[in-house]
Amino acid sequence: MKQLVLFLLFSVAVFSQKTTETFESTTLGEKREITIGLPPSYEKNTTKKYPILILLDGEYLFDPFYGALNYGAYWDDLPETIIVAINQNKNDERIEDSHFDESDGVPSEKGVKFFEFIGGELLPYIEKKYRVAPFRIIAGHDTTAGFLNFYLYKDYSIFNGYISLSPELAPDMETRIPDRLKTIKQPIFYYLSSADGDVKALQEPIKKLDENIQTIANPVVNYKYDLFKGASHYSLVLYAIPNALYQIFDAYKPISSAEFTDKIAVLPSGYVDYLVNKYDILTKNLSLKVPVRINDFKAIEAAILKNKAYNELDQLAQIADKNYPKSMLAEYELGLMYEKTGDPKKAAKKYQNASQLEEIGDLTKDMMMDKFDDMKSLIPKK
Repeated sequence: MKQLVLFLLFSVAVFSQKTTETFESTTLGEKREITIGLPPSYEKNTTKKYPILILLDGEYLFDPFYGALNYGAYWDDLPETIIVAINQNKNDERIEDSHFDESDGVPSEKGVKFFEFIGGELLPYIEKKYRVAPFRIIAGHDTTAGFLNFYLYKDYSIFNGYISLSPELAPDMETRIPDRLKTIKQPIFYYLSSADGDVKALQEPIKKLDENIQTIANPVVNYKYDLFKGASHYSLVLYAIPNALYQIFDAYKPISSAEFTDKIAVLPSGYVDYLVNKYDILTKNLSLKVPVRINDFKAIEAAILKNKAYNELDQLAQIADKNYPKSMLAEYELGLMYEKTGDPKKAAKKYQNASQLEEIGDLTKDMMMDKFDDMKSLIPKK
């Protein structure tokens, strides 16, 4: 029985890839405990790079964030992400870590050192040790949610995404944050949340911050505010986490049935351009290089067939060849183009070529040979 329990514990540890280590900080002059959560595919996919999420209040925020990210990644709605959680509650370190001067509203005392520890020590350490994509998010709750905003005060933000869960705002943050977001040049995702059952002292400053950000017309700022009904200061965290992640990673999601119906199928042309643009945005905004999903190929193919824009299948084949050069996808798309434009001889040749390549998605060698036979039967005999 003891061996079984040990085996189960080992299995869970391997599956979750969650490790806790002690980080000796020169800046802080002390040792700090951090918890690292690696995606399930990290060891298998040795070339893939992952976004990074720095979690303050790591003891209690790690599990809900890790669960939400893994669930979203399972359905390919969210990218797999490396989580680095800083544990701050064993000796109530969060208070000193987040210290600011009441007179000027900027980090002071240990708050200055903690600010520098994250940017100058922790991030370089993580990015040297792990395969990290150049997309960083930081998240915190109440005291730490207020502190993370100080990274916006710099001329260049080291973070691309901010998740501020019911923040305790430093003096003048209600105006400083909007002023910074108004002039910032780099793309920023900013998520803010509160609840009708939140701590009363926090509600009015958060409300004012939201009102001020709402007046900003900066196209590089992607902002979302949630006010949860019937939630408390603590329960709002579980409501907010998926909303924040889906806001930040909205461009990552594959083409949905609603997107196909409302945005793609109704286009007069340019279906392949839509696909290219979708993945260009993913690379530009999230710094992620993701192969075009097979289901997204099929969605664009369906739109092309629905609107009889058969010549665009040639462009689709070029993208297929770039993303899946060893598969039959590109030859299949060309075969489909010739079939639909009334050239069974060329279509048969492409389907025959496809049958010699690797299967992909629902495309099989048998299917290609059946298509080949169909096209051969349509070729006029001499």
